[in-house]
Amino acid sequence: MENEEIYFAFSFACESVKCEFTAATSTPDARALQEGIAEFYDQSSGLWEDIWGDHMHHGFYDPDSNVSRSDHPAAQIRMIEESLRFAGITDDPAKQPKTIVDVGCGIGGSSRYLARKFGAECQGITLSPVQAGRANVLAKDEGLADKVSFQVADALKQPFPDGQFDLVWCMESGEHMPDKAKFVNELARVAAPGGTIIIVTWCHRDLGPSEEDLEPWEKKLLNRICNAYYLPEWCSTSDYVKLLQSLSLQDIQAADWSERVAPFWPAVIRSAFTWKGFISLLRSGLKAIKGALVMPLMIQGYQKGVIKFAIITCRKPE
Repeated sequence: MENEEIYFAFSFACESVKCEFTAATSTPDARALQEGIAEFYDQSSGLWEDIWGDHMHHGFYDPDSNVSRSDHPAAQIRMIEESLRFAGITDDPAKQPKTIVDVGCGIGGSSRYLARKFGAECQGITLSPVQAGRANVLAKDEGLADKVSFQVADALKQPFPDGQFDLVWCMESGEHMPDKAKFVNELARVAAPGGTIIIVTWCHRDLGPSEEDLEPWEKKLLNRICNAYYLPEWCSTSDYVKLLQSLSLQDIQAADWSERVAPFWPAVIRSAFTWKGFISLLRSGLKAIKGALVMPLMIQGYQKGVIKFAIITCRKPE
C-alpha cells in the first residue's frame, strides 16, 4: 500500500472518532482524568513500543537536522544524556545517584537505562497497569529485576517515604498532572537531601509582562490537544520555576528545548503512514487513533510558539 492510500485510510479511521473527540470539551475531574490517562496508555503503549521502542519520549536533535528513522532511538538516548548533563549529574562515581524514582515511567525505558548507567536501584510508577506489567517483564528479560521495579501509583500521592531518592526523574509526565503545586511538592518530598530533580515536560509559552492569559486561539489549540491526550490545564516554564522557588529548592535552572525536539512529531506522523504503523494504530483502538488525530496540532503549536518543550532542574538542600 502506498503512503497516499494509507493516508486516506488513516483519515477515514480518524473520522470514526471525530464525534467523540470534538464532544470532549469539558475539563474532566481528577478521577476521570486518571482513568482516561490509564486507559489511553493501556491502549497505546503497545503501539508505541512496536513502532518506536521502549523509550516513550521525544528525541534530542541538532537544530534543523535532517533525520531518518534510524536516528530516533539514538536521539531518545541523547535526550536522557542531555537531561543529566543539564542537571549537572556527571560520571564521577562519588556523585552518581544510587536510588532513582521514575515518575511516569512508561514501560521503563529510562529506568532501565539509568539503572545500567549508574548501577542504581530504580523504582518506576505509572497509572497504567499495562505499562507497569510490561516494564517489569522487560526488566526481567534484560536481567535487571534486582535493580528496577514498577508499580501502579499516583504521582500526586507517591508510595514512598520522605527523602528516599538521590534522583527524581520525570520525563514527559508532568503535563498530565492536574495539580502542578502538589506534583512539585511530591517530587521534593521524596527527594533525598542533596538529591536532584529533573522535570522534562510540555509547557505553554511564558506570558509577557502585560499579559494575563494566553490568546483565545492559543487556548483553543491547547484544549484540542488536551482532549486527545488527557491533559489538564497547561502551565508555563516560569510557573514551574516559581513553584520550585516557593519550596526553597536550590540550583534551579530551566531551558527551552523546543528546537531540539522539532523533528520528532513529523517523524511520528510519517511512521503512522506506513503499513506497519497503520495496522498497529487500528489494533490499538479508538483512544490511540484519537491521539494520532491531533499530532499535526502538536507541530502547529511548536511552530507558532504556543507549545514549549522545557527542562527544569533543581537540587534539594542538604
